Amino acid sequence: MDNANLYDLFRSRFAADLDAPFLETEEGRVLTYGDLDAETGRIANLLAARGVLPGERVAVQVDKSPEALLLYLACLRTGAVYLPLNTAYQRAELEYFIGDASPRLVVCRPSARGMVEELAAAAGCSVVLDLDENGRGSLMEEASRHPAGFATVPRAPDDLAAILYTSGTTGRSKGAMLSHRNLASNALVLHDYWGWKKGDVLLHALPIFHAHGLFVACHCALLNASPMLWLKKFDSRQVLRFLPRATVFMGVPTFYTRLLETAELDRQACANMRLFISGSAPLLAETHREFTERTGHVILERYGMTETIMLTSNPLDGERRAGTVGFPLPGVAVRIAGEHDQSLAAGEVGHVQVKGDNVFGGYWRMPEKTREEFTADGFFRTGDLGIIAPDGYITLVGRSKDLIISGGYNVYPKEIESYLDELPGVAESAVIGVPHRDFGEAVAAVIVPDGSTARQDEDSIIALMKERVAGFKVPKRVVFVDQLPRNAMGKVQKNLLREQLLEVAP
Repeated sequence: MDNANLYDLFRSRFAADLDAPFLETEEGRVLTYGDLDAETGRIANLLAARGVLPGERVAVQVDKSPEALLLYLACLRTGAVYLPLNTAYQRAELEYFIGDASPRLVVCRPSARGMVEELAAAAGCSVVLDLDENGRGSLMEEASRHPAGFATVPRAPDDLAAILYTSGTTGRSKGAMLSHRNLASNALVLHDYWGWKKGDVLLHALPIFHAHGLFVACHCALLNASPMLWLKKFDSRQVLRFLPRATVFMGVPTFYTRLLETAELDRQACANMRLFISGSAPLLAETHREFTERTGHVILERYGMTETIMLTSNPLDGERRAGTVGFPLPGVAVRIAGEHDQSLAAGEVGHVQVKGDNVFGGYWRMPEKTREEFTADGFFRTGDLGIIAPDGYITLVGRSKDLIISGGYNVYPKEIESYLDELPGVAESAVIGVPHRDFGEAVAAVIVPDGSTARQDEDSIIALMKERVAGFKVPKRVVFVDQLPRNAMGKVQKNLLREQLLEVAP
């Protein structure tokens, strides 16, 4: 039986010359594809020596570095299940993720090691290693003592490769289980659909705890044996510095709005570029048009989510229509459905549902939730509302699950409300998204005080929330009201709150 391990697929595509560049940092450090193979072998041997068995989880909360990417690839090689965690997550969030996933091993930043060791021990995990933003720490120190040779562990197509936690509509996050088949099928489709070819160079400025940066961007480059220009984070000046050496760039809409704020962004700066891709949040048509006018390049917008990776894309050749997310990718079935999961005609607004090898197998340890999210005929309910034009272009018009997408990151109001309601002086709260030029949407909180002596103001609420949740989830505005508007059934009318808060949008 052929090995369906995703790493084996990547390895089959590496250049015959393993001295070919794989990754170059902004400081000028260069790793080759030979280095990739050797270093992932050392880390894989370390994981095996530390008792990580195929199918067991490795939880990782570290800053972006080449070694962080190598750790992911090494987990694939060992058959472990990679669990990336947003670097902004705080103690309460980490306690839940580690407790829920029951990892065999946790890798964290050195500064957080004491806290993480405590949380890991409570979850029955005794092995914690660390890795800093420069690729140093106990992980790589131990790995250096192991041999480079490692026989990649055979995996079946439906064996798990990764679990990515996505915020839950009813409070706590859900772990989306992604298999080797899910990741491989989507990578192969994107590699072909976006026309990757010899000579392509990826400028990588995305985080790698997210499906966009870790899977979509890195997998395409690896399948093409392309070099990546590796930035620790998005910085307009650094992006403009490296653009003349790159051919492909992937970003969230915020990246493009910030690039447009620089005077240096023009046709000459982008002369070597082949393709700009945007995703993770809706791109404003205005941004799409302005970018084309300034650079001569038409941004390719696509649509995906953690549970499905990519499911639609505007065409490489053909009209990249502003305000749309293009067509279903090859091998992906997308339909617009009514309230009873029946297919709707072109031009009708309904629920976006998807089926294909790219669609995840379910939520970790949540069989009932998994059943709820799939239709009787096997389509996944994305929670988005959309419309398909007569010529096939798909446009997203809203979200049925009350999701806020801020700077490309998902924020579910219920989770934030649960933290706000625990704060002293708060009787109840409602969280909504309000327009924000830079982030697309910003989190805003509407709070009803409880009348006690524990009085709060906007600054104190924001400060308390910064201690509890990741920064992108913290409300950027807090408004106090005597009562929340409710309908006859007692449900909070968030549409009215959005209208009222438009004038105080950040």
